[in-house]
Amino acid sequence: MRIATWNVNGINGRLLILLDWLAAAKPDVVCLQELKAPQDKFPAAAIEKAGYGAIWQGQARWNGVAILARGCTPVETHRGLPGDPSDEQARYIEAAIGGVLVGGLYAPNGNPHPGPKFDYKLAWNERLIAHAKMLYGLTEPVVVAGDYNVIPTDLDVYKPERWQDDALFQPEPRAQYRRLVDQGWVDALRHLHPDARLYTFWDYWRNAFARNAGIRIDHLLLNPAAAARLESAGVDTDVRAREGTSDHAPTWIDLKDG
Repeated sequence: MRIATWNVNGINGRLLILLDWLAAAKPDVVCLQELKAPQDKFPAAAIEKAGYGAIWQGQARWNGVAILARGCTPVETHRGLPGDPSDEQARYIEAAIGGVLVGGLYAPNGNPHPGPKFDYKLAWNERLIAHAKMLYGLTEPVVVAGDYNVIPTDLDVYKPERWQDDALFQPEPRAQYRRLVDQGWVDALRHLHPDARLYTFWDYWRNAFARNAGIRIDHLLLNPAAAARLESAGVDTDVRAREGTSDHAPTWIDLKDG
């Protein structure tokens, strides 16, 4: 089973690129972020024609998350991150697919830092940590995938000194990510490539992609049952090279059959 995550940065504007990638890569499960589309503007028909069932939580202009499953419809188990009923931002969705529980997330960016957006980022992360603790205790395989908007270590950034003032690189969210992983989750990409400079995001400006001046902020975390099935993990950087594409690249894992 191949499970991928991709911040598509506007699903309708990138739809042809998404469909081409689905046809070429044939992932079994895809977590999408930053749909930037209201609920009724999600391109469900085009995705169904490509062979994928979908669930999604849309939001006009901002945010938005979806889970796609090849050849079936994901069985939704959660919509929205628990812990704050007043939070209306579309940032978390969860489903059971083929015996695996998949959580798809788009964590807050938090810029400008400091300020209310950074405070919201930290509070949202705390809710994620609490929910992840519950998920970790499940016996079935669990994968929590998405754009975490945190650069975990200096190895995950081209030039750390250029990100010192950015919310993604502040000590507080990095410490929260460590606390999350310390529950026992396996960061799949880093686990299989412990010393590699692998990036999942490159800015549009300053020719960042051509220079490989990127950061790693898209992560797939696995509980023990999922980690026991982990075979490979990677980043489809060729998708980032396409004209008009997202500033993120699809990131994926392969799980052997259970």
